[in-house]
Amino acid sequence: MPVTTEELLELDPRECGVEEFCDRLFDYLGHAGQTMYDETVTQLEHGLQCAALAEQDGHGQALQVAALLHDIGHLVLDEHDERDDFLETDQRHEVVGARLVTAWFGAEVGGPVALHVPAKRYLVAIDPSYANGMSQASVRSLEVQGGPMTDDEISAFEQRPHYAGAVQLRRWDDRGKVADAGVPGLEHWRPAVIDSLQTHHQTPSDSDS
Repeated sequence: MPVTTEELLELDPRECGVEEFCDRLFDYLGHAGQTMYDETVTQLEHGLQCAALAEQDGHGQALQVAALLHDIGHLVLDEHDERDDFLETDQRHEVVGARLVTAWFGAEVGGPVALHVPAKRYLVAIDPSYANGMSQASVRSLEVQGGPMTDDEISAFEQRPHYAGAVQLRRWDDRGKVADAGVPGLEHWRPAVIDSLQTHHQTPSDSDS
């Protein structure tokens, strides 16, 4: 049986081991991520494209894993394009996802996830041309997420840890919506996921024990 959302919320790599954790996380992403992110890509395809962009741009494993998992909050909340109420209210998917990701991987991964929605508001405010490249779904969600930042909000955002990583993640988020993009599948990211888990929890892999 596929891993359910309730089972995902109970996952702890310290209890089940990093290899089994990765198996179960990928199982969840593989089936829950088949819902549509927008009219073009599934949520899984979107995450895989964002992770591939992070890798192509030469960023480390923490940002690659953050890019892969940045919208896991949508999956937990069952938010997707096939729901009539999708993006009509802000359920703070970035906060829901960041709590999970930070518990699993630490702030180096969870911080950019938590800030990827504020990063959109930031970019719209500082770069007048940025909004021209946003998808219809991003334009819709911006309205319920607070619109462009004020000057005070910009200054405060730039003082947040991981804000620069969140801005990078936001740009991949906007680019990772291409139909039939030829990017690696989930198994490509197993080493990055396992290494990030080990770095945070300082535990050997199952195969090393």
